[in-house]
Amino acid sequence: MRAMLINLFAMILIIFGITSLAYNGFTYTSREKVAEIGSLELSADTEKTVYLSPVAGGVALAVGLILIIINRKGRKP
Repeated sequence: MRAMLINLFAMILIIFGITSLAYNGFTYTSREKVAEIGSLELSADTEKTVYLSPVAGGVALAVGLILIIINRKGRKP
């Protein structure tokens, strides 16, 4: 059971690493209230970008691969 959890965690790290290396980040839109005068509200849509570090992606990919390799070597036939 423990080996299966380690493999699952390693696969999540590998997927995050590949995604982080393939895409530099993602953009999303949020609505912010700019002003409120009585019952009148003014809002604006703003785009925000979250950048994913290629270094973090590479480290996550490497750690995931190392976990899978170590987990396979630790198994006894």
